[in-house]
Amino acid sequence: MSEVRKFTKRLSKPGTAAELRQSVSEAVRSSFVLEKTKVVEPLDYENVILQRKVQIYSDPLRDLLIFPIEDVSISVIGRQRRTVQSTVPEDALKKAQSLFVKECIKTYSSDWHVVNYKYEEYSGDFRMLPCKSFRPDKIPSHVFETDEDFEKDEDSSSLCSQKGGVIKQGWLHKANVNSTITVTMKVFKKRYFYLSQLTDGSYILNSYKDEKISKESKGCIFLDACNDVVQCPKMRRYAFELKTIDKYSHYLAAETEQEMEEWLVTLRKIIQSNTESLVQEKKDTVESVQDDESSTQGKSENILESLERSMHPELMKYGRETDQLNKLSRNDGRQNLFSFDPEVQRLDFSGIEPDVKPFEEKCSRRFVVCCQDLSLNLLAQLSDRSEGGPTNVEPFFLSLALFDLKNNCKISADFHVDLNPPSVRDMLLDNSASGAEGTKGRSPGKSLVHGIPESCLRYIKRGVFSVTDPHVEIFLVARVEKVLQGSITHCAEPYMKNSDPGKTAQKVHKVAKQVCSRLGQYRMPFGWAARPVFKDSQGTLDAEGKFSPLYKQDSGKLSNEDMLKLLAEYKKPEKTKLQVIPAQLNIIIKDIPLDFTNCVTASYIPIKPFEKSCEDIAVEVEELVPEVAKYCYPFTVYKNHLYVYPLHLKYENQKVFAKARNIAVCVEFRDSDEADARPLKCIYGKPGGHLLTTNAYAAVLHHNQSPEFYDEIKIELPIHLHQKHHLLFTFYHVSCEINTKATSKKQDTVETQVGYAWVPLLKDGRIVTLERHLPVSSNLPPGYLGLGDTESRRQPSVDAKWVDGAKPLFKIRIHLDSTVYTQDMHLHKFFQYCQLVQAGAKEVPGELVKYLKCLHAMEIQVMIQFLPVILMQLFRVLTNVTQEDEVAVNCTMVLLHIVSKCHEEGLDHYLRSFIKYVFRAEKPSVTQAKMTHEILVLSMATILKQSADFLAINKLLKYSWFFFEALAKSMAMYLLEENKIKLPRGQRFPDSYQHALHSLLLAIIPHVTIRYNEIPEESRNVNFSLANFLKRCLTFMDRGFVFNLINDYISGFSPKDPKLLVEYKFEFLQNICNHEHYIPLNLPMTFSKPKLQRVQDFFSFAVERFTSVDVNLEYSLTDEYCRHHFLVGMLLREASVALQDNYDIRYTAISVLKNLLIKHAFDNRYQHKNQQAKIAQLYLPLFGLLLENLQRVASREALYSCAATSSPASRDEFVCSFAPPSNRSSLIADKDPACGAALPNGHAIKREDSKGSLNSEGATSSPDQSENIRRSSTRSSVSHCSRLDQFEIRTLLMCYLYIVKMISEDTLLAYWNKFSPQELINVLVLLEVCLFHFRYVGKRNIARVHDAWLSKHTGADRKSQTMPALRSRAGGMQVRLQHLGSLETSFTLNHNAGTSEADIVHQALLEGNIATEVCLTVLDTISFFTQSFKTQLLSNDGHNPLMKKVFDIHLAFLKNGQSEAALKHVFASLRAFISKFPSAFFKGRVNMCAALCYEILKCCTSKVSSTRNEASALLYLLMRNNFEFTKRRTFLRTHLQIIIAVSQLIADVALSGGTRFQDSLLIINNFANSDRPMKATAFPSEVKDLTKRIRTVLMATAQMKEHEKDPEMLIDLQYSLAKSYASTPELRKTWLDSMAKIHVKNGDFSEAAMCYVHVAALVAEFLHRKKLFPSGCTAFRKITPNIDEEGAMKEDGGMMDVHYSEEVLVELLEQCVDGLWKAERYETISEVSKLIIPIYEKRREFEKLTQLYRTLHGAYAKILEVMHTRKRLLGTFFRVAFYGQTFFEEEDGKEYIYKEPKLTGLSEISFRLLKLYGEKFGSETVKIIQDSNKVNIKDLDPKYAHIQVTYVKPYFEDKEISERKTEFERNHNINRFVFETPYTLSGKKHGSVEEQCKKRTILTTLNSFPYVKKRIPVNYEHQVNLKPIDVATDEIKDKTAELQKLCSAGDVDMIQLQLKLQGCVSVQVNAGPLAYARAFLSDSQSSKYPTKKVNELKEMFRKFIQACGIALELNERLIKEDQVEYHEGLKSNFRDMVKELSDIIHEQL
Repeated sequence: MSEVRKFTKRLSKPGTAAELRQSVSEAVRSSFVLEKTKVVEPLDYENVILQRKVQIYSDPLRDLLIFPIEDVSISVIGRQRRTVQSTVPEDALKKAQSLFVKECIKTYSSDWHVVNYKYEEYSGDFRMLPCKSFRPDKIPSHVFETDEDFEKDEDSSSLCSQKGGVIKQGWLHKANVNSTITVTMKVFKKRYFYLSQLTDGSYILNSYKDEKISKESKGCIFLDACNDVVQCPKMRRYAFELKTIDKYSHYLAAETEQEMEEWLVTLRKIIQSNTESLVQEKKDTVESVQDDESSTQGKSENILESLERSMHPELMKYGRETDQLNKLSRNDGRQNLFSFDPEVQRLDFSGIEPDVKPFEEKCSRRFVVCCQDLSLNLLAQLSDRSEGGPTNVEPFFLSLALFDLKNNCKISADFHVDLNPPSVRDMLLDNSASGAEGTKGRSPGKSLVHGIPESCLRYIKRGVFSVTDPHVEIFLVARVEKVLQGSITHCAEPYMKNSDPGKTAQKVHKVAKQVCSRLGQYRMPFGWAARPVFKDSQGTLDAEGKFSPLYKQDSGKLSNEDMLKLLAEYKKPEKTKLQVIPAQLNIIIKDIPLDFTNCVTASYIPIKPFEKSCEDIAVEVEELVPEVAKYCYPFTVYKNHLYVYPLHLKYENQKVFAKARNIAVCVEFRDSDEADARPLKCIYGKPGGHLLTTNAYAAVLHHNQSPEFYDEIKIELPIHLHQKHHLLFTFYHVSCEINTKATSKKQDTVETQVGYAWVPLLKDGRIVTLERHLPVSSNLPPGYLGLGDTESRRQPSVDAKWVDGAKPLFKIRIHLDSTVYTQDMHLHKFFQYCQLVQAGAKEVPGELVKYLKCLHAMEIQVMIQFLPVILMQLFRVLTNVTQEDEVAVNCTMVLLHIVSKCHEEGLDHYLRSFIKYVFRAEKPSVTQAKMTHEILVLSMATILKQSADFLAINKLLKYSWFFFEALAKSMAMYLLEENKIKLPRGQRFPDSYQHALHSLLLAIIPHVTIRYNEIPEESRNVNFSLANFLKRCLTFMDRGFVFNLINDYISGFSPKDPKLLVEYKFEFLQNICNHEHYIPLNLPMTFSKPKLQRVQDFFSFAVERFTSVDVNLEYSLTDEYCRHHFLVGMLLREASVALQDNYDIRYTAISVLKNLLIKHAFDNRYQHKNQQAKIAQLYLPLFGLLLENLQRVASREALYSCAATSSPASRDEFVCSFAPPSNRSSLIADKDPACGAALPNGHAIKREDSKGSLNSEGATSSPDQSENIRRSSTRSSVSHCSRLDQFEIRTLLMCYLYIVKMISEDTLLAYWNKFSPQELINVLVLLEVCLFHFRYVGKRNIARVHDAWLSKHTGADRKSQTMPALRSRAGGMQVRLQHLGSLETSFTLNHNAGTSEADIVHQALLEGNIATEVCLTVLDTISFFTQSFKTQLLSNDGHNPLMKKVFDIHLAFLKNGQSEAALKHVFASLRAFISKFPSAFFKGRVNMCAALCYEILKCCTSKVSSTRNEASALLYLLMRNNFEFTKRRTFLRTHLQIIIAVSQLIADVALSGGTRFQDSLLIINNFANSDRPMKATAFPSEVKDLTKRIRTVLMATAQMKEHEKDPEMLIDLQYSLAKSYASTPELRKTWLDSMAKIHVKNGDFSEAAMCYVHVAALVAEFLHRKKLFPSGCTAFRKITPNIDEEGAMKEDGGMMDVHYSEEVLVELLEQCVDGLWKAERYETISEVSKLIIPIYEKRREFEKLTQLYRTLHGAYAKILEVMHTRKRLLGTFFRVAFYGQTFFEEEDGKEYIYKEPKLTGLSEISFRLLKLYGEKFGSETVKIIQDSNKVNIKDLDPKYAHIQVTYVKPYFEDKEISERKTEFERNHNINRFVFETPYTLSGKKHGSVEEQCKKRTILTTLNSFPYVKKRIPVNYEHQVNLKPIDVATDEIKDKTAELQKLCSAGDVDMIQLQLKLQGCVSVQVNAGPLAYARAFLSDSQSSKYPTKKVNELKEMFRKFIQACGIALELNERLIKEDQVEYHEGLKSNFRDMVKELSDIIHEQL
């Protein structure tokens, strides 16, 4: 804290802004020493646009450069009224005298003044844009391969859409064929066969499990590949053999002889026709070629022309394709990529406050109560006229009100209703007591009230009630009164009796008539009823609710308090004791209908809509809202009511009057206490009477001397109140006796006056409304108001006769409901003082400040109710201040107090409404005073600098939005009203104001940048509102000046700031950048350089290869760029720094950038293509930014962080390569110049073959670690930036794609031309990465990813909690949005719900559209790139790194699974690509052709038919292009590559010969048949030939799919295929590669390495035979003896389109090094290196040599390390044998040696095999044989599959042992293994020393380990039986060897040594070495054994004793003193043993 105190103290020095700036920078410098990013001074905007006026105005896109005129205007909006006319009386202002009342009246009658920003909608977040929709009306649905159902069987119909249909079908038995096995014992399986003819004329034999074709075919035989069919009865009865072209057979057997004959005949026919047609074709071809020779000789025609000539419609279409047409078709129906951005899709305005609305009358829950009828049970026909039915016999009166039982109060005024029918009403007419006035009232008056005839308002039956806080305990209470008659009980009795109702009715009516005529104006209580109103607290009306019965009113329980108690009792379920008066009360409660008309307010002012007819009027009943802040709202209408409640008169003790029992109270309102004063006509009357009367009576209680009252008298107060206004109460005794016989004189004395009470309304000028107790006087002297004062009581002149000694006998309550009078003393006094000053009274210094300070004590309710009035007055005082600074500050402090109170109550939206609609900067009345904004800025700065009052400072910061908005509005009104808006911006505001603003900014900075931690909310809010304010300033002021302010503010931040500050910084920038004219502010135009500079540039430019593009392209974040395009420059600079920071900071920066781009994309002012291009160009530096971070976007981690989401296939295939093909040692680019340039971070990426596996172990295994250690020096530069996650990368790439898509092609080309070739490759990598990150992962994965995502992102609570509570349209909306942004997902699903099916479908729809749009954008770009760089791409026949990358991208489209729609365009581009660059495919290396064939073939098996068709066509065109390229000789290359690709696909189990693939082959054949220009060539028959070959390969590999899960079988199958392709090196290589891939996947690195070695040897052998390499496969013999297999290569001239070169070999050798390193077989690396080094030396590649030697150095270091630690485990070996003919088929009885990784235990491998075969055959049927003895097959149960597993060790003869010295040599190239089985002759396993024998089994394998397979068959077994003496010799030999090994080790393991010694010397008598000596060497025994054996054993013992001796000496040297005793024990045991042995063998040892 002291830090800040010190800081702010230094700041508060007075002085100019410059000094201030100085002091801030010093203060900052001394507080924090930080390095700043370089601050670029922004351009002087106003000057620049002046100087460049011509350039700007002549720019065709000048809309992007010029601010529009008429940007801001003021509009006066008429105040929206609910009522037909204003609620303010017409002459109100004239009558008003108090300043407060005047200001209120002005406020309620003035219009709204709003500053309109014409482009306001464009100044917020993109969600506020006025565009119709961000989302397309209909989102297209895309078809993707991944979503097609996997389970969906291939539709067999496609195969039955066959030419000849099914020719024959039936059951056959088929033998399971495998090329590795002889045909002796085949297993036949029963299958159902269909023979059918395909559309291309070939025949196919499909087999199925049963007759149903629907299932996947179990296998197919293509008959065009067969050349013979013969019987073979040897195999099985009725068997026959189908022979194929490549000496391969299918064995089938029929059920009966007849069936066999039928099949044979049919098959023979087909085969014969096949061979004939072949011969014919060959003949045709030869002839046609001869005919054609002349025409086509030498000039092969252009491929496109020849396609045009083709008759095939598809081919003709392809012939017409051009780049331009392709581009146009791509542009068709494109979507805006951002439409599918999750945020745009979620367009969620839930967090956004609605628009700021003007103040309006509060809307609470309203409902209408319709009173229809009240009938009791005494009814009679009263009128002679017959119209009405029977009615009540006397009048009843109803009053309704709402009571709230929860809060225990009455919550509405009374609603009086008169439901009496006319005939009953007439009973009251002749009541003369009401005197002249009464009769006058009943005359049909035509007077109008607010334009409504008074008569229409007389009998209102509908009341509109409103409730602010609805809940279930609110009751509607109806009180029933009748004309005063007597006691309640007496009057109710006739209604409750059951005797003769007719008579009673007449009787009661008779009495009633008399009573009405005499006492008609008095009422008495009679009964009450109640009903609940709401069902729940949401305000649902309880429409079914019924009224309670009518209960008799109890005269003792009349008050409202009693009524609440009664309600509580009535609510209880028990039976009530209340008496019921039988009655029918018909009152309906209902919701207000929408078309509700003819309603008036409580003051009878009509409400819109109001019809002229005035029928059935409803009146609003005033709600009595509890006085709590949350229910308060600013008043907007004039209302001035006073409610008076007489409560209680305590008259039992009075002695003045004789009779005072039936007491009536009459209330009047007077404005004078003179004797002749008249009451004012302002009391609201009851129904039937005048609307306003002069007096009102309360209900009378019979015979009660201390009555309670419940009446409510409502008074309309006059506008001006003075001291004389008062209430006068007169008390009467009413005489009730009805004496018919008495004279009329007697009758006249109905009422006798019995006292007066009065109360003045004002006290100290305010209305006082507490509960009052008044004394009662028996007389009313003139000037009675003076009697209240104690002084005047002494004056005898006026005399009042007080009843009961002037005790307070009368209790009343007054309630004020007024919007022009306040009861708050402080407010009242403040306005009073202001009025005095206005009237010209002299100002006392400090007086105003005193009153201002008192305002802090004002009540919150009052503050809110009179909010506009109070705030306007405060602003008025602020501006009229002349000198006193103190007043301005205090005034601002009161404003601050009010603002903070409103926020605390959550009512800040009223402040917003005030600023927007009410606030006006009035011109100061004093001439020299300043404008509101000028004063306000100064006083804000003053408050911020007063370091003492921290609370005020914090509040000002927290609620700064209010002051800034006021400043902005004041500035706007000043400019517009003074017409200064026409001036140049520099002259609009005085300099002093700019200084003041600057110093305010400097005062704010430290509170944000230093105190942010202590006041997070305050600092965030001020940061936000300051941004909004500066954004507004850009509209009003000198823009250069505002830029400087922005710059100063941003330079207050530093790169080392904590996360919170960085968030502030971006919030600030985002807000500024949301300016509606952000684009013109950035001046998107070219800034040409000064002349001299231009001349210099011209020369350098002339050299470059630019075309017509602007030289001044600004494409990187230079200082120039940042100066010229200030805002975008600043944003991009900050973003580039942020990207190096942690996740949250990056996230913020990226989101800000994206939201801004989304906004540009949807901004309907800039929709034209050229405008979008210009805008995109502003963001060009973003490309550079991405390229700098390319490593993080395209690194493995980035690509596979989403590994879970993609299918394994696609995962393996996508690796971006940055550096040139690198060898093992350039994993991390060291000093490689190409890489260095590419990756400033110093990372490079390891490139493997494009299908390299990405197994995680590979990435983290120890070799890489050591490599990292070797290279750690290069890593430092990137230590702090972590990986970008999926979401960040996608967002960045989305921005990139938007720019690439929008920017003009010229600009793009100019930009590309600035790059070096290597950088161009990185540009392409970026495109490739886009395809990867936006690839569609399929519905299945979307749900998974989303769940994972949610748990990551919503768990952490993100910054949404700390957002400023800002709610202006300009403010709050964005804020909320921004923070919505922070919930951001890369998914659109709503967060709270789970992932419902519909959500996922929608999500998939979006993802599919994104993927498609990205695909097309990348396609556009890459097509343009290909056109632009055609020459570079063609260099070196298209074999160059750039071409490779461009091609990779074309392939990436296919690898990442595009939608059907996108693929159409992809294929078009591929067609164009092939025809543009044929040499790249058909000449030189085969890589491109190979990769393309692989991917296209993959598409040929697609589930989407259109994709299959396109792919087949492309494949056809590829062959055709190749054919044309070779001058129509052959398409050998494509032919071979297709076969290879088919093999690869089968190996990857991505292809089975299913019907879909067959379809594709058919399409290709059909193309060949109908392609006219090709008819005459060898082409069609070659195509046929190819399809035949493919089908052969398919058949040969049919079992691949079956063994998918069994790695050993799979490898064996592939191995046998590789073997069969000895003559085709390319195919052999394919299968070896495939095996390597499987090994790596299973973690078998040694085997993978061997596959690599074999491949390299294969290529070396090939080159050696071509005389291109000095040595062939023999060079690899040291690595593995198995390598000789590769020497078996046959020279088959036909298939030799093999382009192996030294280059290929080097790559393969590098791959070997890599593989051997992973396999930890470091010793062999040198062998491979010996082959690479001469090549490098010859090529002088010293860089590579350094790396290679470094790798060798590493390898030798590793050897030493593992020899020392002994931690390298090169595998464990097991013998595995299989038994069970039915299960293992041809494997039955086979024995293998399995090599398992590291230390695999016996149980582990047993379990693995059990599981594997259990899954195949069922877990119950597989059994493991535990022992190692020979298995007798006859003893095994054939129902089970048996597997025998035995642990074996490598076996070496003694000579071999001496040669193989190291652990490695004993584990490398081994092919003999041993295991031992103990036995005794007696048959037990174990026996005594003398009888223990041992069987040693030595197994020899076919090849040496490690090999390309994990298991090798055993081909030789040798057994040795050891006799007991041999066993003994063996044992001693082992013990000796162990001791010798321990002693000779470099560092002796002492514990092991002692254990072994103990086992040798300290054993019990009958065990250990001595036991053997006694058994075989003692005199008695030795004679039994051959002398040779005995001598051998003796010799062994001698060596043994010698070894023990050495070991003991060694131990003695090593032990510490604590072990001396132990050692002595060992020694003595040793001596004993030596002694005994010496005795036994009779020689001294």
